[in-house]
Amino acid sequence: MTDVAVVGSGPNGLAAAVTLAAAGLSVEVFEAQPTAGGGCRTLELTLPGHRHDICAGAHPMAVASPFFRAFDLPAHGVELLRPEASYAHPLDGGRAGVAWRDLERTAAGLGTDGKAWRSLFGPLVRQWEGVVGLAMSDLRGLPPDLPTAVRFGVRMLEQGSPLWNARFAADVAPALFSGVAAHAITSPRAVPAVGAALLLGTLAHAEGWVIPRGGSQAIVDALIAELERLGGRVHTGHRVDTLAELGRTRVVLLDTSPAELVRLAGERLPAGYARQLGRFTYGNAACKVDFALSGPVPWAAAECARAGTLHLAGSRAEIMAAEGAVASGRHAERPYVLTIQQGVVDDTRAPAGRHTFYTYAHVPHGSDRDITEQVIAQVERFAPGFRDLILANHTSTAVELPLHNANYIGGDISAGAMTIPQMLARPAPRWNPYATPLPGVYLCSSSTPPGGGVHGMCGLTAAGHALRREFGITADPLEMLRVATRARR
Repeated sequence: MTDVAVVGSGPNGLAAAVTLAAAGLSVEVFEAQPTAGGGCRTLELTLPGHRHDICAGAHPMAVASPFFRAFDLPAHGVELLRPEASYAHPLDGGRAGVAWRDLERTAAGLGTDGKAWRSLFGPLVRQWEGVVGLAMSDLRGLPPDLPTAVRFGVRMLEQGSPLWNARFAADVAPALFSGVAAHAITSPRAVPAVGAALLLGTLAHAEGWVIPRGGSQAIVDALIAELERLGGRVHTGHRVDTLAELGRTRVVLLDTSPAELVRLAGERLPAGYARQLGRFTYGNAACKVDFALSGPVPWAAAECARAGTLHLAGSRAEIMAAEGAVASGRHAERPYVLTIQQGVVDDTRAPAGRHTFYTYAHVPHGSDRDITEQVIAQVERFAPGFRDLILANHTSTAVELPLHNANYIGGDISAGAMTIPQMLARPAPRWNPYATPLPGVYLCSSSTPPGGGVHGMCGLTAAGHALRREFGITADPLEMLRVATRARR
């Protein structure tokens, strides 16, 4: 009998698997796709030798989340590269706001709003571990650093209210903030989006938004290697259709959407809980466009060439308008486009002299529209001549994204709408959001707290509950991971 079966090999599924294997349990992972990794995979999508991250491309949490701090990616052979600037936000006229890893340098570049930026982020950057402890928790207990949580909350309420423009006098700093808030694919003034912006902005100045050498797949490969070292196994190309297929496994963890849990459990799932899961809402979506280029992107604002990630959306008002269009089910004429140029630090992504360029644009849920031309136009707006560098491109519309990751329902890469109710009750209003009414069955995907991102915390927390409830193991899962990592050395 296997102790644990994990369905789905995304970062959360693998985090759960490694945590449980570190406790001495036998673990098997089942993945429907031919390669493991879920939203953290790297493939040659355009031309031979051009390696593209198919979802996650930059990783603010890879050195910050409690799971990855305990797992220690560098100790497992993953080289984490730090661009000089974590992110940038170009504006018309060759201007740009740049979030350098150095907070003071960032403030100096924001002119009259430099002091406001410093006061917004300075206290959070100094206590960044407290910010992460709050944002990566399941919000069901007192935060580990209460003063930092209060500072975070005050700033979240400010930027999520009509006061959001009161702090700033010019246009660059508010655009820089709203650009990172829009990662949540909702209104940049919505409280969950502001929370994401404060977390990601803090990490931009504290630890940087790292890029793994060779691709995001390196993170997955390290997790799988550790799982196998601990005796676990990953089965790719193995689609699980019912929980019954998993046989006499003592515990099952599902790195799946709530809808997939309903499908796998069938009539075994209590009707009331199934209705709760049926009310879980999925958010708006992304259209992903990857490019192979003959040279680096020719940004009009030269400092943009030193940033790993860029948000192409124009002013704060333009971002609001674009996200408002998507929220109403329309495609924005000038969509919000997130881009990553891994080549600023990683020369392994393409043959010498060439580059890969990662982009996605926000579109309505379930969109089947190919908006490659709108993406190119938005890049051209801030980097004239970009079109001339394109050697090939590969596009995945929102409706196609679930073909490579079933959790992206309708193209929702966050695995659930970023709303206040779903911050607090994700995926259902239960005190333990990971446990299901089925004995020994847990949900560990990004549809549970703390939500989307490559941080492993959904998997770690679900695994901790399973260890205590099913196996009577009360040791700290993070400490078990640290011990396993030290043993590997």
